[in-house]
Amino acid sequence: MNLSLHNLEPHIKLGDTIYEPPGPERFDVVLTNPPFGTRGANQAPDRDDFTVSTSNKQLNFLQHILTVLKPGGRAAVVLPDNCLFADQAGEVFKILCEDCDLHTVLRLPRGTFTPYSRGVKANVVFFTRGRPTETVWVYDARTNVPGITKKDRPLTPAHFAEFEQCYGRDADGRSKRKPEDSKEDRWRCFEIKEVEQRDFKLDSFKWLKEESLEDADELPEPEEVATDAIAELESAVEELNQVLALLENGGKG
Repeated sequence: MNLSLHNLEPHIKLGDTIYEPPGPERFDVVLTNPPFGTRGANQAPDRDDFTVSTSNKQLNFLQHILTVLKPGGRAAVVLPDNCLFADQAGEVFKILCEDCDLHTVLRLPRGTFTPYSRGVKANVVFFTRGRPTETVWVYDARTNVPGITKKDRPLTPAHFAEFEQCYGRDADGRSKRKPEDSKEDRWRCFEIKEVEQRDFKLDSFKWLKEESLEDADELPEPEEVATDAIAELESAVEELNQVLALLENGGKG
């Protein structure tokens, strides 16, 4: 409906994006916000084009995008924080960095999805298929930024104005960039060797201190704390399921 309202003709296919192999179509651009959470992620999809076997829906969407993206095609994908530190996130992002230029990560403000999923912390990863990653630029639009609310502090274009300047005009992230483009030190570059040393866990690249947490009145909302706890528990359960599967197979991976 949204595409039709913008005079774009959508091609809609009824099916399951993750569990069904894609058709022959390949795309120049993929812009997507995969569904968050674990609903419908009871087992790992049986797909030959998925290198990493995982029941994590968002990580499987990443693998799906790698399949359907044309060489030279670019993507921007919204992912929750747990997809940057989950057990198998490193495996998927290692493959992504080998096949694509993962040039930019945007850490979104807290409450970006208010009022629908207020406690969710999320990011946008930008990558271009066809050349390996050499550097990853991270923009922190979250630390020391008041949480988004529906009325008092709604999300506006101003939240991303500096990021857009830092990103540059080149859609593939190849504009000339420098950390000084951010007045509040929100823009940092990390070499692929640093990413490898951290096992491709992109959530570990944090350098700003959350000053507001020193004030009890600015502590995260209970829903946000609960969401973080659930994400960590889900990651732990997935790891335990992998151990259980190994035990059932007699210890053979």
